[in-house]
Amino acid sequence: MTAPARTRLVEIVVPVYNEQRVLAESVRRLHAYLTATFPYGFRITIADNASTDATWRVATGLGRELSHVHAVHLDVKGRGRALRRVWSASDADVVAYMDVDLSTDLDAFLPLVAPLLSGHSDLAIGTRLSRGSNVVRGPKREFISRTYNLLLRSAMGARFSDAQCGFKAARTEIVQALLPAVEDEEWFFDTELLLLAERHGLRIHEVPVDWVDDPDSRVDIVRTAKDDLRGMARVARKTLSGAARIPVPPRVQRAQLPSGMARQLPSFAVIGVLCTLAHLGLFVLLRSVMPAVAANAVALLVTAVANTAANRRFTFGVTGRTGALRHQLEGGMAFLVGLLLSTGGLTLLGYLMPGASATVQAAAVIAANALATLVRFLLMRTWVFNPRRAKGAGR
Repeated sequence: MTAPARTRLVEIVVPVYNEQRVLAESVRRLHAYLTATFPYGFRITIADNASTDATWRVATGLGRELSHVHAVHLDVKGRGRALRRVWSASDADVVAYMDVDLSTDLDAFLPLVAPLLSGHSDLAIGTRLSRGSNVVRGPKREFISRTYNLLLRSAMGARFSDAQCGFKAARTEIVQALLPAVEDEEWFFDTELLLLAERHGLRIHEVPVDWVDDPDSRVDIVRTAKDDLRGMARVARKTLSGAARIPVPPRVQRAQLPSGMARQLPSFAVIGVLCTLAHLGLFVLLRSVMPAVAANAVALLVTAVANTAANRRFTFGVTGRTGALRHQLEGGMAFLVGLLLSTGGLTLLGYLMPGASATVQAAAVIAANALATLVRFLLMRTWVFNPRRAKGAGR
């Protein structure tokens, strides 16, 4: 007789610190919801972060009252520390966590964990910043959240949209491989875990959520923001040094650059270097007969046209006249980005260092153009010379 298949198990961690006011109501509501609607096995773990009120007494009482609920106690405070403690010892197929106030609508929980149980994705996060999300919160928290996530995308290259939503899950084998490389024990824990996962090519699934802000939240926003910035700097240093190598699934180890990129990157780099040198030469030459901002604009316009034409032919393999004018016009978007960055840099330099030498001005232009180069490649690859849009062009 064949043994019955093992029931899939999801462990949900609810980190708490001095939450006696809402803990019992929230856990009972979560337990009732999962019992009535969740098609998989579940376990709710209340992780008490060194509470100083009656939270631990309430947590242990809930463990005696409700099936599939138990509590663990930590002597040291820290949300990341609590998640690490429970997740690292879990025997569940998927581990998750949610904030004790249940700000996120529970109907999003099954869509959060289903791709993980199927093996399609490695981690999953709720996002309050997608068009499909429905969020109620004050303008201050909205501004802070969007600024923080914008900083992650621009400075750290993050592709996930919302690092701070307290509604996340991961395949247990994946998160247990990541945890030894995650250093933070508090609020930056989530962000560091996601950045590390993305760096190793793991799949992060996002679920738009309905979310209502808890007006009684006691998070120290200023201190948390400072800790987050320090955490980002630390992760950036580790990334540059090549630290924190972790075991990853075989499909990730076999991953390669997107089709064509191995050839496109060197070609784009060579053309970029040549155009940068040409731009610098023109800028220095024109600087003697016109203001720095005007000299930069003219030099950038000339080299932008040459750059688009060269990349069209040699990097993306487009030949013939068909679409050439459109490519130049769309490539002009990259010119505008470079113009705004370099002009802004020169303007700021003139404000901070009146009478700066031509050498200093040239250095500022080079730094701005380095950032514009990355934007130019992404625009060209995903938009201007995207093969799906270039079917009419001669090859």
